[in-house]
Order: sequence, then C-alpha cells, then structure tokens
Amino acid sequence: MSNILIINGHQYYPFSEGKLNATLVEKAVSMLESKGHKTRVVTISEETNVEQELEHHRWADIIILQTPINWMGVTWSFKKYMDEVYTAGMGGALCSGDGRTQKAPKRNYGTGGALTNTKYMMSLTFNAPEESFNNATEFFEGKSVDDLLFPMHMNFKFFGMQPMETFACFDVMKNADIENDFKRFEAHIHKHF
Repeated sequence: MSNILIINGHQYYPFSEGKLNATLVEKAVSMLESKGHKTRVVTISEETNVEQELEHHRWADIIILQTPINWMGVTWSFKKYMDEVYTAGMGGALCSGDGRTQKAPKRNYGTGGALTNTKYMMSLTFNAPEESFNNATEFFEGKSVDDLLFPMHMNFKFFGMQPMETFACFDVMKNADIENDFKRFEAHIHKHF
C-alpha cells in the first residue's frame, strides 16, 4: 500500500468557503484508507512548518493536490507554500539543484529531482464550465485543463515526480452538479488507486 500526501490548497474567499475542496479531501482520505493506504493531510490555510512539509513530501509515494483554480492558477496561499517549501527543498530534500553540471551548464535543466519514485495527481475545482476547455471557439481556445496547469506539471516534474490523470469539477459556482462530481471523483480514485 502507498503513503499518500493530500494537500488542500483552498484559500478562503467570502464567495468561496472551501466546502467542496474540503469534502473532496475527506472523501479521498476515507476511500484511500479503506483500501489500506496511509494518508496525511496538509491544509494550506493552516500554519505549516517547512521542515515538516519536506518530510511529508519525502514520505509520500503519491501527492494529491486538491485545489480550486483562481485566476488561471493555484491559490496565492499554495503559491506561497511552494515558494517556501519547494525552495527549501532545493538543497537535496526534493532535488539537488536543477540537474545541470559545470561541465554541461546548458544541458539537463530540470533533471535534478529527488522524488523520482513519487507520483502526483491534481484534483481541481473550477468556476469555468467544462465546455470552455478543448474547444477552439471557447475561452481557452482549444486548450485543456492540463494545458492551463502546465506550470504546475513542470513544478512537479522538476522534482522528478510522475503525473497521474488530472481530475476536475467544473462550473462549481454557477451551475454545480456536486452529486455527479462526487460520483466521478469516487470513480477516479477507484480507477487510479
């Protein structure tokens, strides 16, 4: 069985209290532990300790990032977490530099990751409807959710992690279908774990 770190990246806003993301985290913990996996949960809105966060990442076989997408990216509080924790991990905990050497300073950028046996999965909540993706005539001009989150994929790749299939809930504020989202999430967890 696997060690699974779940990061709840929700940032409170008066119009978005984080109930959906928190419920998805609870569902993931319950389902994964019932299958014999060990879980740890980090909630970004709570105080964190950099060394403890690095230990969580080294402990994990799989990292699940559960987060809303705000302004086309992760929340500012998760970005702050990345700036603090991931920068501290550059000294060897998460990677040994950026992978380049003095003999070849122009080659192998991004290959210094220490988490090469770790997978990651992004589970995302959007106000945008699903139809706005993968359609050349809509807002994202034919781009996918993973295209939008390309920088996050590169952040995880920088540490050597391997991607799992992304999960997303769409239109959660104006046209929510939460019951169906929960069913799809449960099927996603069953399929990949």
